[in-house]
Amino acid sequence: MNGRDAWFIFVRYIFLIILSIGNLSIFYFIFTPLTFYVSYFVLNIIYPQAVIFSPNLAVISIGEDFIQLVEACIAGAAYYFLLILNLSTPMGAKTRIKSILFLFASFFILNIIRIVVFAMLFVQGYTYFDLAHRAVWYFGSTLMLLVVWFVNVKVLNILSIPVYTDIKTIVDDIKSKRHGSGKARIKIPK
Repeated sequence: MNGRDAWFIFVRYIFLIILSIGNLSIFYFIFTPLTFYVSYFVLNIIYPQAVIFSPNLAVISIGEDFIQLVEACIAGAAYYFLLILNLSTPMGAKTRIKSILFLFASFFILNIIRIVVFAMLFVQGYTYFDLAHRAVWYFGSTLMLLVVWFVNVKVLNILSIPVYTDIKTIVDDIKSKRHGSGKARIKIPK
């Protein structure tokens, strides 16, 4: 592994640490208005009486029902988790950009669908709304993230494994230098 490859590994992980500072506020800053207004737009198609009750509190009113999109609905931590998977996986720059766009867009669309479906269940007075909402929050969200990641891997033909490939590359480089060859190189798929 040359110095440039080591530098890229270091920068990827430092970037992840920096993004986590501030309680993931960058993700909420970007995705709160996007999620709120797109959810409102879709709900307004289904329920023309839907109105924005409070954009600052992310509250939509549908008749007498009020739907508030809290941080858990926005799922900033999920976007950060997808970014962790992306940045902890060695890949070429073009593939990385395509991967981030694919991951964020896919999760965003699925999250909007989830919000709209649960808003509809709430407005219709679905008896098991709380149970369904909690089940999807605790189990469905994790499953959704894993599906998005593995579809991303398949679509973009990513052959590296998050974290493991970086560690293996570093260990192999150290071993080769100990044995005197010093020619271990990181192999980044295109």
